[in-house]
Amino acid sequence: MPFVRAHTRRNGARVRAHYRRRRSGRVRRRSTVRRVSAGGSSANGWLLALGAVIGFVLLRTVVDVVRRHPYWSSFVVLLVVGGAVTVAILVSRQRARERFDQVQRDRLIAVTDTMSGAEFEQWFARILIGSGFRDVTVCGGARDRGADVLAVAPDGRRVVVQCKRQSIGNRVGSAAIQRFAGTCRDIHRGEICLLVTNSSFTAGDGVRLARQLGITLVDREALEMWASTGQPPALGVRSGVTR
Repeated sequence: MPFVRAHTRRNGARVRAHYRRRRSGRVRRRSTVRRVSAGGSSANGWLLALGAVIGFVLLRTVVDVVRRHPYWSSFVVLLVVGGAVTVAILVSRQRARERFDQVQRDRLIAVTDTMSGAEFEQWFARILIGSGFRDVTVCGGARDRGADVLAVAPDGRRVVVQCKRQSIGNRVGSAAIQRFAGTCRDIHRGEICLLVTNSSFTAGDGVRLARQLGITLVDREALEMWASTGQPPALGVRSGVTR
């Protein structure tokens, strides 16, 4: 609220000035905030207390029912346990069926024709797992430096894979083979280097370099055989390369 204060100037004139009580207003606002905060804490405390009371009452009720009707209580417990077991079995069977359907789809090389590059990497990772490879990791991305999938072969050797998802008529050129040859062993320490495509490779210096360095080139034909049988080609040598 405004108030009036009178004072005398240097020339002797008396004047009156109007002021507002800002400080008292701030004090009131702070006290209001504190009261609201205290009210919220009190409400939370009451809710916790109410929840504890309700839980105690429910527990006592259950105990009393079990004491008065032990047979019916046992029957209800058996029903609940049986229902839970049944649901768990159904969920497990559904997941097993989905895994089986996924494996059957993965056996078809045609499914790769509509995949993105990332989906093709995931697909080939599943092929590796189904073939007995372990520690399979998909690491493809902008900074993968040529390694899309890493794994450990059944004989313990480190596997480095680069995946090339192409349209059927688009072949993987020698430049891609040469780049992978320069990173697979020097950067990723690969003992088995796989360059995999759902298409084919062009003949040239890249193919000859892959043969010299023991890089396995897996084209559509070899990949289809691998996916359908679960048996990988001879690793460390040229496989299924189109001349």
